[in-house]
Amino acid sequence: MTTRIMSHEPSGLGLALKAALPAVPVIGNLPGVRHKQGDLPTWELLRSDVSTDLAALEQYNEVCGFVRAETLPATYPHIAAHVMHMKLMTDTDFPFTPLGAVHLRNRITQHRPIGREERYDLRLAATAITPHPKGELVHLTTEAHVGKELVWDETMSVLFRGKKRGDEPETPALAGIKPPAGPVHWNLATDLGRRYGKISGDQNPIHLYPVTARAFGFPRHIAHGMWTKAKALSSVQNRLPDSFTVEVEFKRPILLPSTVVFGTDVQGAEIVFGVQSKRDGIPHMVGRVSPK
Repeated sequence: MTTRIMSHEPSGLGLALKAALPAVPVIGNLPGVRHKQGDLPTWELLRSDVSTDLAALEQYNEVCGFVRAETLPATYPHIAAHVMHMKLMTDTDFPFTPLGAVHLRNRITQHRPIGREERYDLRLAATAITPHPKGELVHLTTEAHVGKELVWDETMSVLFRGKKRGDEPETPALAGIKPPAGPVHWNLATDLGRRYGKISGDQNPIHLYPVTARAFGFPRHIAHGMWTKAKALSSVQNRLPDSFTVEVEFKRPILLPSTVVFGTDVQGAEIVFGVQSKRDGIPHMVGRVSPK
């Protein structure tokens, strides 16, 4: 696999435009806009010497509920990798157009905590396509290294809806697990998507305003899935070991504003957690923390 170097961070607005153009009639079929069909890219992206903006980290902690620490939350390197995800998925070598993609599952392993002021390298590759009853899943794998040491990795499973469907080759890790009942209520404000979007760089219009979300078929704007995962992790922050895996499956979008219920269930060394609707109990997310 060859390596492409990200020597600078691309404009978020430019990447958003690249994501939207393939869906525009006529323009979407032009050379340089049309995505190729077939296999995943045979190259990876490398972003070297990533540092953390400490002021931005404090804002992230505030929005997601993390208590200040000398190390990064396990979900924070995802923020640094977001622009890489967009760079890869908007490249014409990528065989799907990113508009309408659904972040279905996310698995993060913290091999050891990363210091607030520690620098690391990020590598990203699209590693596999697997069938799904609603289309195809593309698995994007990101690794963070400090020198030669692997300190963090993430696999995002993104659903691209389409005619090519099938049964998944393996049973999903969280299949059959229901969100535990719990007494904790999260009251989510209407501006949550805008606040998290500003910090994360994920300014997808489905998260920002009711009118922009309705253009994509939602009755109102929705919370970011990775905010929901981060908020859940912050809620069990004092029970996390130094080395662990946290995996989630996103079930239903959380419309904003709304009130949801968060619950946990300790099962041996593992913590099962989940988020569901206060109004009707519909599950929004289920997850599990497992020590390494």
